[in-house]
Amino acid sequence: MALGIEDRLAVMELVALHGHLVDDGELHRLEELFTDDIVYDVTDLGHGSLVGVDAFRDAALAMGGLDPVGHHVTNIVLTDLGDGRVGSRSKGLGVNADGTCGSVTYEDTVVRGERGWRIAYRKVITRRRPLSAS
Repeated sequence: MALGIEDRLAVMELVALHGHLVDDGELHRLEELFTDDIVYDVTDLGHGSLVGVDAFRDAALAMGGLDPVGHHVTNIVLTDLGDGRVGSRSKGLGVNADGTCGSVTYEDTVVRGERGWRIAYRKVITRRRPLSAS
């Protein structure tokens, strides 16, 4: 069965929720965003994979103000993977306190469970140079 419009909107709002929760310091609400056993792969940023909501929360707190002040998600593209799973690919912009910014791609696997849609896997891929520099 194809992914319906209501589920598409719910998954897109879920992906967008990440920036709001993190930027607002509402790390106590991460269970609204992730499965308990989330694998958050930040290998491309030099940090390996974080496993579990607590590991993500601890890593976010350990940044000590070095994290971006604004996380913005755009260009969300969804793929129905079947069996209550959706692939999500989106672009992320991080704005730092000094005005600099960076770009990443988020590759997510989103699953539907008893608590609704949650991100079960996220890979963060950095964008370090323009296509013409490849």
